[in-house]
Amino acid sequence: MTYARLAPDPDQAVSAALTGRAAGIAVATSGSTGTPRLVLLPDDAIRAAVSLSSRRLGGEGHQLLAIPADRIGGALVLARATLAGATVTRMAPGPFTATAFAEAVARMPAGPRYASLVPTQVRRLAQDPAGRDALASLDAVLVGGAALPEHDAPGTLVRTYGMSETCGGCVYDGLAFDGVQLRIDDDGRVLIAGPTLAAGYADGDDSAFRTVDGERWFVTSDLGELRDGRLRVLGRADHVINTGGFKVHPQRIELALERAGATAAAVVGVPDPEWGERVVAVVEGGADDAALADAIAGLAPYERPRRIVRTDAVPRTAGGKIDRPAARALASEEDR
Repeated sequence: MTYARLAPDPDQAVSAALTGRAAGIAVATSGSTGTPRLVLLPDDAIRAAVSLSSRRLGGEGHQLLAIPADRIGGALVLARATLAGATVTRMAPGPFTATAFAEAVARMPAGPRYASLVPTQVRRLAQDPAGRDALASLDAVLVGGAALPEHDAPGTLVRTYGMSETCGGCVYDGLAFDGVQLRIDDDGRVLIAGPTLAAGYADGDDSAFRTVDGERWFVTSDLGELRDGRLRVLGRADHVINTGGFKVHPQRIELALERAGATAAAVVGVPDPEWGERVVAVVEGGADDAALADAIAGLAPYERPRRIVRTDAVPRTAGGKIDRPAARALASEEDR
């Protein structure tokens, strides 16, 4: 039995997987650091992800679809509603705005109501009274895909961590789902095991999956640490900037710049003959120069960007994540 590809018809693919007409769904990775790959998610992994999420949230509910359904986050919105016999309310076509979001929330049926968003959407909603009210009216807002500054977090927000290979978020607010295991390997990478793991990749290269003592683990590209069972993600291993012998995690700097008023920030390393790499920040939005300078001053000396490149929009992938190679090219171009 084959896996149903989410694109071009996510509704049909999810339905086929959950009714036994397909072995599961094939979903494209974000492609934030390279060519997207198709991840094969079996029916039982999808059902486990939905069941464990509902258990953590305290029950099933109606769903708002505000993110692309051909990505794992949107596909899970469809799966949650299907398995619960609940309603999916879809935002009207067009750009994401606080007004459109509030109107969609107002159309949702009564009862427990959930939404899945990305951090950029939450930031936009938090800046608009109608958006803030709509967020507050929901029982839970699942936010994944990138880090979010603490001051942007409404009370209903649940920070999720996971990826296509784990059937989306399997860690909520730092705590893994029941039955999901976390460990940190010797290189500092986050490893995940449990019932939500993918069967593998469509191209057959499953080297990212490792069996240890009979347990199958997915080796993520993220660096992290575990404290009292709670996961703290430090950033992607391949995003670390080596400058003058120091290792810099971009996520910490990006959050500092966003707290200072940047709509979005991408911190990258560009080649430097003396330091190996130097830290450059690509900043979106009209953040005040003085506020950004104050934010940078609060960082360790080796973390401080040597230069800030202003842009109308930080480059992003089709899935909405920061396109690091494109941001690095933009930062390097400014050096010429």
